[in-house]
Amino acid sequence: MRTNIDQPEITIANIIWCFDREKQTVNVLLIKRADFPYENYWSLPETYLREKESADQAALRLVSEKIGLELPGSYTEQLATFTNPLRSVAKKRQISLAYMTFLPDMPVLNPGAGAVAAEWFRLGVDSQHDYLFTGEQLSFALSKLQSEHNFYQTLRTNHHFGHLAFDHEWLLQAACQRIKNKLDYQPNVLHILGDTFTLKSVRIVYAVFLKISVADINNSNFRKTHQQFFEDIGLAENHGPGRPAHLYRLKKLENR
Repeated sequence: MRTNIDQPEITIANIIWCFDREKQTVNVLLIKRADFPYENYWSLPETYLREKESADQAALRLVSEKIGLELPGSYTEQLATFTNPLRSVAKKRQISLAYMTFLPDMPVLNPGAGAVAAEWFRLGVDSQHDYLFTGEQLSFALSKLQSEHNFYQTLRTNHHFGHLAFDHEWLLQAACQRIKNKLDYQPNVLHILGDTFTLKSVRIVYAVFLKISVADINNSNFRKTHQQFFEDIGLAENHGPGRPAHLYRLKKLENR
């Protein structure tokens, strides 16, 4: 006798990062949802996995649909699979495959299907030493003290207790922690700096994920300890007083 088994829905979330060269800040893309559930809540870009596509293809499709960019797969990496039974707000269980995409530019945003707004949120650190995300309409911190169990228990009790839709604050916390943990052996996040960059820009990226100030990272020592990740390609154009900065290019990073 065949038993009917309810199959969970599979969604793809994409944490999309970029670097603002003018303001020298790390940013993440959030969209304001147009539809139920969580109408008018900010969230990560998310989509359902289609029948004839891989999860990797869906993650890249999200980038194309939300901001109109076609990227090679090397700019996207899988973060984790989120399967906590308490994460679903619908009757049907949902599991999420989360990816991170590192954009080499900061494109102008035009909200795609299912969104009323799209915005780059600046990453910083608040007075409690928590990651802080700041946009024009919303600023929120990710508490490092809450366990996964407590987070999802609270979400089950009150679906609207957080600042973002669904469990996306938990996904964003996991993304920040993953990037931080990989800074010294596979810093894929440096793709957000583009084809060429200065060492100061690299230190700014490291500092915000390490929750320290840029001044705490010694320029000379940092160059020596991290030289395996980038190569010196010459001097930048000098448009003012002082010595011109060195320009660097990211070496090919091995997957580990």
